[in-house]
Amino acid sequence: MRIPTRFMLVLICSAAASLRAAEPPALSYSPPVRTVPIGSTFVDWDSLVFRPSPVGLSCPILDDPTPALEKLEIHVTRLRPGMSPHAPHRHPWEEMLITKEGQLDVSINGKVQRAGPGSLIFLASNDTHGVTNVGESLATYYVVNFVTARVLTVGGQPAAERAPSAALRSCVIDCDHMPAGTTKIGLHTNVVDSPTLTFQRFDSHLTTLDPGQSTTPRNRDPGDELFIVKSGRLEVTLGAVTRVLGAGSLYYVAPNDERTMRNTGAVPCTYQVIRITSEKTPKKA
Repeated sequence: MRIPTRFMLVLICSAAASLRAAEPPALSYSPPVRTVPIGSTFVDWDSLVFRPSPVGLSCPILDDPTPALEKLEIHVTRLRPGMSPHAPHRHPWEEMLITKEGQLDVSINGKVQRAGPGSLIFLASNDTHGVTNVGESLATYYVVNFVTARVLTVGGQPAAERAPSAALRSCVIDCDHMPAGTTKIGLHTNVVDSPTLTFQRFDSHLTTLDPGQSTTPRNRDPGDELFIVKSGRLEVTLGAVTRVLGAGSLYYVAPNDERTMRNTGAVPCTYQVIRITSEKTPKKA
């Protein structure tokens, strides 16, 4: 039996409407808890205080504007086996999860991918996502939200349907198993370097410093930078302040602030850098 074209169009439109209705509503943007832009900041892993939650443990770290971002929000979740932090949801800002330990199943627009230790999970604007701990022990991961001014006007359509071809799609990247290049001071691994719907540029890399080696002294970058220490002990100098940080610790470097890293330990030290460039990013000092 041949179905008239007008009825086929009605059926197609109805099916599309049903799929739209099945999408979870987008979360709305919440302004940062604090209103004064944050400066370069150290966060020692051993100083974190975790609070019980229905699915495990959680620890808020930052929820502040920066000199070039509407907000930088970071928290750490420790998820019990078999648990999810929430039902699949979506939001206009782009989010990153960095797994410290454990095994996660990551659902992105209905497709599931595995993320083990060292994975970087990028969740593009308004793509529906959720995670589940599929391991036998706690899964620990950082949740990082860089919110640019573009988030306020990006609209509600999923990035998977509207992002230009050059923009990074939602994905899971196994950072710890990417090829590394040898440098004079250790190793360097390029993880990602791409525009997204809300970032002019999102780039991330891993640096490994051999014992006694250091980066360029008093280096500066105009982007907002987040550093996460993955292994070893790292001496970090931000301006006139120096701290030694262990694995799990992190530090935020505000645009054009000076920073120097040095491995003062007896074994190699590895850290991951995440850098965001937005419309408000200043020129390099």
